[in-house]
Amino acid sequence: MNKKQLIAFGTALALCLPLTACGGSGSESNGEVNVYNWGEYLDEDLLDQFEEETGIKVNYSTYSDNESLYATLKSGSGGYDVIIPSDYMISRMIEEDMLLELDFDQIPNYEYIDEDYKGLEYDPDNAYSVPYMWGVVGIVYNTTMVDYEPTSWDILWDEDLSGQILMFDNSRDAIGIALKLLGYSYNTTNEDEIVAAVDKLIEQKPLVQAYVMDQIFDKMEAGEAAVGPYYAGDAITMMEENPDLSFFIPDEGTNYYVDAMCIPKDADNVENALAFINFMCDPESSAANAEYIYYSTPESAAKELLSDELKNSDIAYPSQEIMSLTEVYTNLPQDILDLYDSEWLRLKAS
Repeated sequence: MNKKQLIAFGTALALCLPLTACGGSGSESNGEVNVYNWGEYLDEDLLDQFEEETGIKVNYSTYSDNESLYATLKSGSGGYDVIIPSDYMISRMIEEDMLLELDFDQIPNYEYIDEDYKGLEYDPDNAYSVPYMWGVVGIVYNTTMVDYEPTSWDILWDEDLSGQILMFDNSRDAIGIALKLLGYSYNTTNEDEIVAAVDKLIEQKPLVQAYVMDQIFDKMEAGEAAVGPYYAGDAITMMEENPDLSFFIPDEGTNYYVDAMCIPKDADNVENALAFINFMCDPESSAANAEYIYYSTPESAAKELLSDELKNSDIAYPSQEIMSLTEVYTNLPQDILDLYDSEWLRLKAS
């Protein structure tokens, strides 16, 4: 039994408490709720607990990135009640009238969300979203395959690692890395800078073994690749499974993100969605989830319940020095989003 399995077992025991102990929604309602989340981003034992407490059946499915989520919702398919996009995508969905304003009277556990995660640029009035987890992007690498201590995004262009490099398979993260390596902002609207970033990715492409999202777990854990960019919480999971792996934040800086729970405007089960969001905001639920997925909770009350190992992790909770190097993605103008789409196609077709 590995550490994550032990944590899940311990969490299950800890959560075998009277239903009122969790401070959830207290709902007596039945029915269902359709939850759409990133892959590898939830302790699914919590779904069982929610069902037991509320009588609400959870239909749970996953997506690989913000752009896939957006495309699914925009096409009108899915029928989801709770989604968990990242900051910049929330902003875009608000602008396009895709999200429902939340009834916070039905989310009393929102009080546990730290003030640092309220009133942020993507939802300045705290009307459409409730923070779920946060983190940073960095680089996972295999210390037995990389014979130096890397400090820069340029390791992803290291010709000596040709065929052993993994790269994000979504436009915002991949183009963002190239922008940062070239010294530009993640949020630039300068078309020449974006084109230059994609030129840099085209230069990298012959070195890339695969463009990946959740596939990175199997490849890095099995030693099938030497290096790849990914999210800090998932890096901890990979390092646990393969002790040869390490993680660093590049000197050029990186992305800091907040993922948040939202309700699509066409949701069919709004009351149940609000009950689910409230349940996930309970400090015990948030702590159990963070302990399982290794992402960073936006609740101080939940953080206090974490193991010392995770609570003191400089990957899950980076220093202020590291955080000073980070930049949050913002929603981009439509003409720049269109440019991203066409440039991403140019990369893939090259």
